[in-house]
Amino acid sequence: MLSLLPCPTVGLAFVPLSPAGSRLAPEFDVLVERESDLESVCASAARCPLAAATLVQLLRHGRTLNLHERLIAESLAYSTLQAGPEFAAWLTGRGGPRPPVEHAGPAVCVRREGPCLRLTLDRPRKHNAFSSEMRDALAEGLALALVDSSIEEVILDAKGPSFCSGGDLDEFGTFTDPSTAHAVRSARSPARLLSLCSSRTRADLHGACVGAGCELPAFCRRIRAREDTFFQLPEVGMGLVPGAGGTASLPIRIGRQRTAWLALSGGRIDAATALRWGLIDEITSETGSGVLVPGARA
Repeated sequence: MLSLLPCPTVGLAFVPLSPAGSRLAPEFDVLVERESDLESVCASAARCPLAAATLVQLLRHGRTLNLHERLIAESLAYSTLQAGPEFAAWLTGRGGPRPPVEHAGPAVCVRREGPCLRLTLDRPRKHNAFSSEMRDALAEGLALALVDSSIEEVILDAKGPSFCSGGDLDEFGTFTDPSTAHAVRSARSPARLLSLCSSRTRADLHGACVGAGCELPAFCRRIRAREDTFFQLPEVGMGLVPGAGGTASLPIRIGRQRTAWLALSGGRIDAATALRWGLIDEITSETGSGVLVPGARA
């Protein structure tokens, strides 16, 4: 019955669980071990109940879908919420559009280094906010990797203080209608392209990995992150759900419940927690030396 409820279900688990509790625990959308975490998740869901309900329904439904189907379902859910009152209220509260930050050159630097293709996010003054220009350029680079069999490895990294601060907020709400936005996401999807070449991709992360900056690297076979890296999914607080593929990629790495916790709470996790959860595979220092925990993905 838990999976049929049209709202998030949150379990408070006192460890160790009883046998009955162990059988029931996996069926909740979110499982927490402290009452403070329970209150935080419930408060966040109460602020944007439509987005919260859509998120957990999307994650539940995703268990029966392949990855491509998950991406389509995510885009449809995202488009539905774009036309909803919670996103409209967030846009109104944010105020008018900000002046654009000028940047000379492409949003993604594409370099061939022998058998390696390096795709570098290059909007450092905006902390590599994920704009439509960046989305299109990244899709072009990944399409090249798919058609060129001589490319043995694809490396995704970024310039500046952050890997990616999430979607470019100055572009939020600029599409004429949600159906067109869905059509564009379906046709130009870096998430889908990353999933198709994931066996030869690596992401090198640092600083803020917010929204798309968390969701897209999760498709990569291997993820390295510097000690200063942190991860966050703020979309539910905007009246939306993750829209860069996170409901498809993150459950594969960290499970449905932790994905739901990140999105519902809007909480931030550091590199050490991400390593323990399996969101990343290695923590590297400024000098490039790394540490790999036992059992991490090779």
